[in-house]
Amino acid sequence: MTPEQLKFSKTHEWTSYDAATKTATVGLSAFALEALTDLVFVELPKVGAKVSPGESFGEIESVKAVSDIYSPVAGEVVASHSELADQLDKLKSDPYGEGWLVKIKVADEAGLGRLLSYADYQKQCAEESH
Repeated sequence: MTPEQLKFSKTHEWTSYDAATKTATVGLSAFALEALTDLVFVELPKVGAKVSPGESFGEIESVKAVSDIYSPVAGEVVASHSELADQLDKLKSDPYGEGWLVKIKVADEAGLGRLLSYADYQKQCAEESH
């Protein structure tokens, strides 16, 4: 996936949606990962966990801070990339591929419409860096 093909939340999570399976793959943007610097820990939800838009479903910890990871959509976690805990470098080396965090069976597709396009997300990131 390229970032241009994804949708983004204002809290820096990206979403790739597969309409055929109604499944959203979620990860953290390269912008967010760069801001976090050296990662030391990630905590992800278990399969079966229910998530809501804007609700924290996990944490990512760096040497600088602990940050919540928020769900961009409502639904149920159908896959959790638990191997990332031992391979945190994948988050930064391939944030839009092997660095995915969870896959969510989407309960309400309308929620996808509230996410930002890549261009709009880039504008938000530029404003945040000033």
